Amino acid sequence: MPTLAAYLIVVAVWATTPLGIKWSGEAMAPLAAAGVRMGIAALLGLGWLWLKRQPLPLHSRARLSYLAALPGIFGAMGCSYMGSTYLPSGLISVIFGLAPLLSGLMMQVLPGSVRLNAWHWSACAMGVFGLMLVFDDSLAALFAGGDLGDRGIGVLWMLSAVTLFAGSGIAVQRVGAGLKPMQQTVGGLLLSLPCYGLAMVLAGQQPEWNGDVRGLSAIVYLAVFGSLLGFYSYFQILSRLPAATVALVTLITPVLALLLGNLFNGESLGMMVLAGALLIVFALGLFMLGDHQVRQVLKRLPAGETA
Repeated sequence: MPTLAAYLIVVAVWATTPLGIKWSGEAMAPLAAAGVRMGIAALLGLGWLWLKRQPLPLHSRARLSYLAALPGIFGAMGCSYMGSTYLPSGLISVIFGLAPLLSGLMMQVLPGSVRLNAWHWSACAMGVFGLMLVFDDSLAALFAGGDLGDRGIGVLWMLSAVTLFAGSGIAVQRVGAGLKPMQQTVGGLLLSLPCYGLAMVLAGQQPEWNGDVRGLSAIVYLAVFGSLLGFYSYFQILSRLPAATVALVTLITPVLALLLGNLFNGESLGMMVLAGALLIVFALGLFMLGDHQVRQVLKRLPAGETA
């Protein structure tokens, strides 16, 4: 696949996934929609492995890697689907954009990790402030003795999702099983299916379609593109492009997701929430690219000007 095509596919898939999650929950109960999506993706993934004549490794290291992926595939996605019942799709994408910041913070307690510098810590502080603006009325109501409200509950679901996603990514990397991307994906998907089944039973949710064609189409779309083609394309660009170029995807997609939510789902955000969302995107840019850009500028300056 050409690199430009793969890059555009990743941007398109990541930008449309929050809206797809939102619409999926209109066709089925949230956990059921997520479970059906993962089931379809697992079947398609097994077919992919069969066509590519790639086995599904089951040695101890591989099983440990599948287990490490479970908080992301089951925990993060399950929480995202639950959060989508309370939040606009664009805001889901913005909060999920906090994943690199959370990953950086988590890595600080692990041996052998790169330590954050002043630029990174500034970005984290900015991201927290942006998140407080997103909470806005929910925090005020909570401190006044009320409850969080729908937005607050949704933000908590999404914070749980992004934390599990970031932790899962670190765990898979640390296991280092040497699996091919599709092997890792299919193994994690298969392991997540019993978890989704149990979660549906505990939550009293049934995998029943209510007749919403748009929602059902969104589930199929996410299974094919979100869970398979998007993942494959992501690893393609990760192996061909500089990390900073790949990182731009996480800056572009929240903005596109906000626009798509407004255009196709009639979502509108208050000024405080929109300001918080933009601040989070800016913080993410500072965290991932700011220090690199500043170093490049300093390198171009005469020695006397850097003193």
